[in-house]
Amino acid sequence: MRGLGHILVLGVVAVALQGCGTASGGGDPGARTLPLGQSCQSIRGDLNKLDSRGVPVQVERASNGGKLSAAQRADVDNYNRLLSQYLGSRCHV
Repeated sequence: MRGLGHILVLGVVAVALQGCGTASGGGDPGARTLPLGQSCQSIRGDLNKLDSRGVPVQVERASNGGKLSAAQRADVDNYNRLLSQYLGSRCHV
């Protein structure tokens, strides 16, 4: 379950960064709605597939300025998008 640990660490960072952009001085914007056709379970499944392919390592490499191929970059972008949806919709709560 090493991938879940990465998700939790990245989730904490994502949530912290989201809080920095609120104009109301720290008010909670509440949970975001998921895109049409998505559910917490479907997003979790997609994240698990990316975890099993080693994408969290690529996310870490990208965040440290490492080079990625175009396919790896696409996987990282997809992972970050899914993670943002998962956390923003409060699926982790």
